[in-house]
Amino acid sequence: MGHPSPKYSAEFKQRAVRLYGERGGTYAETAREPGVDPGSLSDWVRRADAARAPAGDNPFQTAEDLRGLRRGNERLKGENEILLEASAFLAGRQP
Repeated sequence: MGHPSPKYSAEFKQRAVRLYGERGGTYAETAREPGVDPGSLSDWVRRADAARAPAGDNPFQTAEDLRGLRRGNERLKGENEILLEASAFLAGRQP
């Protein structure tokens, strides 16, 4: 079986994209230094270009934040559903 894909932080991705922008050349040449797959670097560069974020923003961090917020939202929806069911149950038991 293959190896699991490594998880890179948003900061790591941003540094790799910046390195590619500064050095130019091919994805393969640039990807050797940080030790990433050239296809991954290509994808990161494409995503960063598509985001066209201001210089100080990190589109990868934004994506991570969005995933975290969505997970939190789903958790809160589940908790709210439990509270509504408990409330309905307790309301039916009161004289």
